[in-house]
Amino acid sequence: MDFRLKVFYTVALRLNFTKAATELYITQPAVSKHIQELEETYKTKLFERNGSKIALTAAGKILLKYTKSIFDIYREIDFEMSSFNKERQGLLRLGASTTISQYIISPVLAHFHQKQKDIKVNLLNGNTEQIENALINKEIEVGIVEGQSKNQSIKYIPFLKDELVLVCNSKNPLVKQNEISVSDLKSMKFITRERGSGTLEVIEFALKKAGLKFSDLQIEMQLGSTESIKSYLLNSDCFAFMSIHAVSKELKNKELIVLDVENLSIERFFYIITLIGKSDSLSELFIQNLASHYNLKL
Repeated sequence: MDFRLKVFYTVALRLNFTKAATELYITQPAVSKHIQELEETYKTKLFERNGSKIALTAAGKILLKYTKSIFDIYREIDFEMSSFNKERQGLLRLGASTTISQYIISPVLAHFHQKQKDIKVNLLNGNTEQIENALINKEIEVGIVEGQSKNQSIKYIPFLKDELVLVCNSKNPLVKQNEISVSDLKSMKFITRERGSGTLEVIEFALKKAGLKFSDLQIEMQLGSTESIKSYLLNSDCFAFMSIHAVSKELKNKELIVLDVENLSIERFFYIITLIGKSDSLSELFIQNLASHYNLKL
């Protein structure tokens, strides 16, 4: 593997020479030297420099595309050749959206590691939109997300059912009511996830089917993580729709409580996502391991 390409790839992803140097355990002048050598080889600039900021040139973008493909091939070579030694080796770049990375994926990764000790897994966290973009940009091989945006270049495989429930602090005055109506939601204050969240997308769709616009809700605050929403709920009289997987501990400890909403049921699937037409043995091995962990037939 040409180390100069690895340096270029790292700089192109980070768009920062200092961060690339730290990640590669080399000096910043060494990073600059490798990039300069590549630019001399191809007789064109790969980065535009504007003060402390850098950006890829048109030539840089083309080189990045091919560099990603080269590294994909190297990954597949390492994995396939290691099978001859009966010791599977390689690097799996996995992405998981927030709820899944925090509450679902850890037991699966532990189970996978027990079976495949020499395979390294890098886990990228983000919302569903960010994970899908990472897959499209070939920064990961497999994603697990909460929503299904139906992107034409992505294959969606349902693997685990989830329910979104309305929760609040167990000391909230409304908990005395056995059930509330959809119209009652208009007078309540909500904490929600940020735009791009698969959870938010599913909630909006379900409310629309029940005859309520998302804009009808009083949104007190948008927060970027499930944990921050739970913490806010425990210190306020606000409400939130959350995955039952995310609040199981708080429900068990009676810190949060579920409120039933008449004629409103919000169910969804978590999805394994891969690029259509793009398959490699290491990704397939992980997906099969995931399926066996949950007794699924994929």
